[in-house]
Amino acid sequence: MDDFAEIQKLRRELTQAGYEYYVLDKPTMSDYDYDHMLRRLEELEAAHPETVTPDSPTQRVGGQPLEAFTQVRHQVPLESLQDVFDFTELEAFDQRVRAVVADAEYVVEPKVDGLSVALEYEDGLLVRGATRGDGQVGEDVTENLRTVRSIPLKIPDAPPRLIVRGEVYMPKKVFHSLNEERERRGEVLFANPRNAAAGSLRQLDPKVAASRKLDIAVFNIQWPQEKFSTHLETLDFLQSKGFKVIPHYSCARVAQATERIAEIGETREEFPFDIDGAVVKVNNLSNRVVLGSTAKFPRWAAAYKYPPEVKPAQVVDIVVQVGRTGVLTPKAVLTPVRLAGTTVTNATLHNQDFITEKDIRIGDTVLVRKAGEIIPEVLSVVEEKRRSGTQPYFLPKACPVCGAPVERDEDGAHVRCTGAECPAQLLRNLAHFASRDAMDIEGLGIAVVENLVNAQLVKTPGDLYFLKEEDVARLDRMGKKSAQKLLAALEKSKSQDLSRLIYAFGIRQVGQKAGKILAARFQTLENLQNAALDELTAVDDVGEITARNILEWMSSPQSRHLIQRLKEAGVNMTAAEQGSDRRFAGMTFVLTGALEKLTRDEAGEMIEARGGKAAGSVSKKTTYVVAGEAAGSKLRRAQELGIPVLTEDEFLEMLK
Repeated sequence: MDDFAEIQKLRRELTQAGYEYYVLDKPTMSDYDYDHMLRRLEELEAAHPETVTPDSPTQRVGGQPLEAFTQVRHQVPLESLQDVFDFTELEAFDQRVRAVVADAEYVVEPKVDGLSVALEYEDGLLVRGATRGDGQVGEDVTENLRTVRSIPLKIPDAPPRLIVRGEVYMPKKVFHSLNEERERRGEVLFANPRNAAAGSLRQLDPKVAASRKLDIAVFNIQWPQEKFSTHLETLDFLQSKGFKVIPHYSCARVAQATERIAEIGETREEFPFDIDGAVVKVNNLSNRVVLGSTAKFPRWAAAYKYPPEVKPAQVVDIVVQVGRTGVLTPKAVLTPVRLAGTTVTNATLHNQDFITEKDIRIGDTVLVRKAGEIIPEVLSVVEEKRRSGTQPYFLPKACPVCGAPVERDEDGAHVRCTGAECPAQLLRNLAHFASRDAMDIEGLGIAVVENLVNAQLVKTPGDLYFLKEEDVARLDRMGKKSAQKLLAALEKSKSQDLSRLIYAFGIRQVGQKAGKILAARFQTLENLQNAALDELTAVDDVGEITARNILEWMSSPQSRHLIQRLKEAGVNMTAAEQGSDRRFAGMTFVLTGALEKLTRDEAGEMIEARGGKAAGSVSKKTTYVVAGEAAGSKLRRAQELGIPVLTEDEFLEMLK
């Protein structure tokens, strides 16, 4: 079998296996076999890049990080639904429908508590995915939606154009697993699956979205509907094309609909997704046209909203957790209470503003519910049950873990530990310090970091450079060879440029770009340490808040200890000499589309090495736009503004 035939075979088999696993939930291929087949396909496509197509299984997570999302106007508006809160209101809805369509029949579906999206296909190929937004205009999140494994990238025998609507959600199992992992690492927990899904879908880096393992339930054909007579027919069609379709029930009368709604409510915990109600829709599509819509919602559908379960509990204590970014999060310890099928013993109190606003005190009786049916939250205090002698609660002024002073964010409600070596932040700090864009210490992933911390070999990033081979070799899953590789990687990292070290410190609001700018301006870490506020704010892209964050970090005793430790280890603290080639000084380039001879990162480094700036968005200040294959909105924006557009070859000519 030649390479091209093998590529097609692998794509067919992987696509089918993905459909069986993610849509049907009936896997026929082991994860091991799937991963090996995918690896083989990646190798073949790398050898034959001309064969790569958007519907290949390898393209699920292939997009470059975005600078921002572009807006999309929906061809067919994504309407919201009229809410009804009891069966009397539902019967009134039925009467209004039957006044126009006497023989109306309904379809009942669980209302997924997620994020509504529109998927657009052209000739069977997924070309665009957008959030609902305001119903008229949403955001283009195509690259992130491509990471949702249950969304087909290509559908067979499709009409020339097809628009499908669905609800993206984070499965409850995934949500629980992610929160368990975040709690273990001391990170702020996701509030509920809906917020987690929405935040994941709006990540600028598709790889982050992919790691969140989102799913979708498809429930409507937006365009075209001409070939169908009923809603049930559209769902059957979508299912036949490989979509994961919303569970649905046919009901001849409203009485049957109420029974189904009650059943869905009673079994809501059994669904893989959170639900906040049930949707009742007129089945016949021509009847929907007759019924029409109001200015706000269609007259042929209604959303029944389930009331949340609320119960009293006593606040036994308030404990404070320190997350990996140093944020102090208060948590109420409660007397056990049964809510939504589980026993609740604690509830987040978010921050000091939340506690003060509701005046929550230790000993209070409070009303508790599950936000999004998952996260316990305190609604209010039952003041008539408050005992005498209780006192208002305030977060501590010192970190409960390391004792360092705490400070409130100037731009938010969070109170944060200022300790650079706080043990609660250690895992995060170490992982960030070693990351690819920081000190780039190969082999120092989160598992190894946890191993080192648990063995008490490392308490600060500076300790990494004093590790001994024999100590590392004794760790689980390490051994002598792995220990030698790690120590070699650490030694290599000592020579990294100052810009990487600045970024590695993890100073709030100081990212990669700021690290490069600060290194270029101050040249040595000592100069940066001695810089005054006005010197910092005079630097391009460094505002007053960022400057104060730098000053505070540099002046803390823990930071000074860390820097001294790194000096003793021989870590480089000077910036690389700027090259004599400054031909792009004062110029701003924007890269868009797929380049053939360079990656975007490589092109950006070449621009910066010659004194230029590589920006992510097009503005009037842009000097040139370098456009590769499939350049999109940035190219159009450049043309609108009259900004010169270069091909990749023209850009390479400028480098000679």
